[in-house]
Amino acid sequence: MTPGSIEIPFGGKILYIETGRFARQANAALTITCGGTTVLVAACISKSAREGIDFFPLTVEYQEKTYAAGKIPGGFFKREGRPTQKEILSSRLIDRPIRPLFPEGLYNDVVVNATVLSSDGENDPDVLALIGASAVLHVSDIPFNGPFGAGRVAFVDGQYILNPTYAEREKSTLDFVLVGMENGIVMIEGEAKEISESEVVRALEFVFKEVQAVRQAQEKLRAMVGKPKLNVALAKPQPELKAKVEELSLKKLKEIYTTIKEKKAREDAQGELLKSITSDMSVYSSYKVGEREPKAGDIKMIFDSVEYDVVRRMIFDQNKRADGRGAKDIRELTSEINVLPRTHGSALFTRGQTQSLAVVTLGNRRDEQMVESLEGTSYSNFMLHYNFPAFSVGEARATRAPGRREIGHGALAAKALKSVLPVKDEFPYTIRIVSEILESNGSSSMATVCASCLSLMAAGVPIKNSVAGISIGLVTEGGKYSLLTDIMGLEDHFGDMDFKVAGTKNGITAIQLDIKLNSIAPKILFEGLSQAHDARNKVLANMTAVIDKPKAELSQFAPRILTINVPIEKIGEIIGPGGRMIKKIIEESKADSIDIDDDGKVYIASTTPDGAQRALEYIQGLTNDPIVGTIYDAVVVKIMNFGAFCEFAPGRQGLVHVSEFSSEFIKDLTQVVKVGERFKVKLVEIDKMGRMNLSKKQAETNEVRTP
Repeated sequence: MTPGSIEIPFGGKILYIETGRFARQANAALTITCGGTTVLVAACISKSAREGIDFFPLTVEYQEKTYAAGKIPGGFFKREGRPTQKEILSSRLIDRPIRPLFPEGLYNDVVVNATVLSSDGENDPDVLALIGASAVLHVSDIPFNGPFGAGRVAFVDGQYILNPTYAEREKSTLDFVLVGMENGIVMIEGEAKEISESEVVRALEFVFKEVQAVRQAQEKLRAMVGKPKLNVALAKPQPELKAKVEELSLKKLKEIYTTIKEKKAREDAQGELLKSITSDMSVYSSYKVGEREPKAGDIKMIFDSVEYDVVRRMIFDQNKRADGRGAKDIRELTSEINVLPRTHGSALFTRGQTQSLAVVTLGNRRDEQMVESLEGTSYSNFMLHYNFPAFSVGEARATRAPGRREIGHGALAAKALKSVLPVKDEFPYTIRIVSEILESNGSSSMATVCASCLSLMAAGVPIKNSVAGISIGLVTEGGKYSLLTDIMGLEDHFGDMDFKVAGTKNGITAIQLDIKLNSIAPKILFEGLSQAHDARNKVLANMTAVIDKPKAELSQFAPRILTINVPIEKIGEIIGPGGRMIKKIIEESKADSIDIDDDGKVYIASTTPDGAQRALEYIQGLTNDPIVGTIYDAVVVKIMNFGAFCEFAPGRQGLVHVSEFSSEFIKDLTQVVKVGERFKVKLVEIDKMGRMNLSKKQAETNEVRTP
């Protein structure tokens, strides 16, 4: 590729894009750098279309090399393995906006690889990779209807920050990524801390304006080094063949969508119709697809396009959707809690034919998830996992490991809930939520938000506010458009937009936009935000009618975690030589675990309240200094001829001299007391050498308050 470079001012920094130096056998490749972070982006297209498919085979791979941050991978093999969650989410971040910008009917394989080569620990490579993907496709010979600009925005101390650092994002009340064309928006992804719709609009307007310079710079780069675009054959149905399929199916499809409201019955009728018009392929023998006769797959593609027109025409001509709803209607809602008898918290949320079962499990600090990334190692005490089994859509196929879609939906739901969770110091539990999608007919990720929120409250997790989510769809025709609240599966499939918005009564906590158009005017999106606000409040009302605040008590099956702060110099006493003392505390108290931070904060976890309390009292006794004159409960640990050594507090031993057992003379102490015997003693002296002298007889006659 022709060497070339360009610099772009971006959020007070400089983006530097260079071509022609790396990966010169790809259709196009470039590096994009900001500060000390560099990403290599390469794109390739296959020489011919893939046969037998009816979709665009685009693959996006984003990978963070550990050498980029001067690290060696952990694990046995010491090399990068399966993608991390961050890499999967970044791949999706790139895939979603570039996919609708390829020409319709392109069935050649296209692969975009983004590799992080260097990381400065300040600038997130994901947006660099996103901008790099647009730039590399634009300057390449691969057909692409770009370029676009992209940027991340934060809001700190009353100011919007473009391209914020990791540290600035931690302090921000919002974290949005926006992809924009000249006149419209292509994608949005982000989270916020219960901010209003008007605040969201201002943030998006700010970043939309700022990314235009990035888009314009790519036009200049193409003028410098761009390749002529390939003349790729696109799979488009011949007008005559489409007219024939319409003749055989249009009237019946209209009848199906007019009379059948239930999903399965409608799909069965569509299947029978498709079967009937493809049962005799000789009907289409006089038509051609390229140089060959039509196949059943070609007819199905055209059938889908006819169905596409029918669904959209109903909305514009009759103001009706396939299930009979109006544009702003929400399907029937049902919220239930504690549907499972033995879990820490559970909830079942159903919206029409979309159903999520969410289950909360509470764990201790040892259950936290370690996250290794280029910017460092961290520990997360909140996880949300989303599962989408095939039976949820009535399909008979085996369930495999979570794919990119499952990872992405779970991450979006986690963003929606993160801002209402209690801080770790107030609620020292590790929280895991699993959303099992039992039925799916549109926006199961937003159903996951609702079910997960209900399950948290049912488990007694002290969240700040209830969170609900809704998806807004869109159909367009010429200058007309219609926004659809609570889209179902076919409206997602045949529609132009999937706009997910989650939040509380106070404001938005997560937002995600995906489209199938080249772009969408900001005005339409902002109208969609308002429509989502009204719908969200209706969903929240249904949820709060079942449970309006977290339960006061944790489930009886959840572990108990108690915390105590001890002086740093006492940490060694709790652990003991070789960890013997802490093992003893766990064994005697029956606690599950005891963890100690360097600052002296102790976390005690037990599946039973008594176990945690016993361990807490043991540690208190071990770390509190003994007070002369105080009466303690003691146990005899060793008997000598001159007295008995007794443990009167955890790890604290003193001597009860034979003369301090009784006012009467004792000739043989072993005849009076046995090892393991318990009685009260008074601490009468701590001598200069730190030895503690106890008295049994004084404890029996002296009324002193016990600790």
